[in-house]
Amino acid sequence: MQPADPRAAGWDCHVHVFDEAAPVKPGHYRPVHQPLQAIETLAAEHGAGHLVLVQPSVYGADNSVMLNALQAAAGRHRGVAVVDADVSDAELDRLHAAGVRGVRFNRVSPAGHAGDPAADLRRLAPRLRERGWHVQWYVAADALAGLVPLQAETGLPFVLDHLAGLGAGVAPDAPAWVAAGALAAGGAWIKLSGWYRLGDKAPYDALGPAVRRAADLFGAHALWGSDWPHTSFPADQLPPYASTQAPVQRVLGAQRWRAVLDGHAPTLYR
Repeated sequence: MQPADPRAAGWDCHVHVFDEAAPVKPGHYRPVHQPLQAIETLAAEHGAGHLVLVQPSVYGADNSVMLNALQAAAGRHRGVAVVDADVSDAELDRLHAAGVRGVRFNRVSPAGHAGDPAADLRRLAPRLRERGWHVQWYVAADALAGLVPLQAETGLPFVLDHLAGLGAGVAPDAPAWVAAGALAAGGAWIKLSGWYRLGDKAPYDALGPAVRRAADLFGAHALWGSDWPHTSFPADQLPPYASTQAPVQRVLGAQRWRAVLDGHAPTLYR
């Protein structure tokens, strides 16, 4: 799998692409057109030649926009899809061939998963294991404890979005940190991402201790993602791309930052 820029070996493990012509679920935001080429160029300039395209909640289980982008990239990138529990094997195989390596359950966004994610995952789990996929969770910190037995039961790697919700308002001795440790011990991964979703503002100094603690807990299972194009902001006020890397660089230092950017993701997204 060759990066868009051969000098950019790193991975941005959380981006979205949007097509303004695609239908969206009601009751949430109306995305601005944000094609793959825009984030490819921006990411490569900052060392990330590989992207992980995450299915946005506004598209539900219609993965067409993401799938088209993956196919256009001809194997350079990976994807995380949203699927219904009764999705066909043929559709899973089609997604896998395009580069999808996981499914996402979103329990935070207004247009997120509406059913029982544990029941749906149990139905999907055997087929996900056959394909070597993982399960990505966007949940609040107080929901982490419920994921611990589910990860053990399904035998699937769990990936925790946006610092697992362990934001500035989560106390260091909160039960959520115990749950995060149990998930890490069971093989889970964490995305060091989504700073503005975690109760802090740029330059995100208040999140420094949590970033360091999460990186120490998860070790080689810590990933970084920009969360581009930052749907919490107007299109003309997006945070600078470098500002999404800065909290990890500042807290971990240059050597550990390079390991997070370049070295960890290929194991999960192979």
